[in-house]
Amino acid sequence: MKKAKTKDDEMRAEYRREDLGPLVRGKYAARYAKATNVVVIDPKLTKVFPNSAAVNDALRSLLSIASTATGITSRSSRTSRKRAAA
Repeated sequence: MKKAKTKDDEMRAEYRREDLGPLVRGKYAARYAKATNVVVIDPKLTKVFPNSAAVNDALRSLLSIASTATGITSRSSRTSRKRAAA
């Protein structure tokens, strides 16, 4: 069975424009901006970091170096010993 062709630029007869409510431009723009994580880098740096993979690799290696230099470690699985009373 083939579907009946409808005109794309017209609303059905049972709908009226007033029933749909007011149109609001950019209604969800603030919510979308919160959900995205876009970072713009300096144009001079785009020669060194041509894509997001290069940026992510550099940041991962920098984080690795920083964590070893400052001694940031994960929590120890070993339980702490209680101090003996003096």
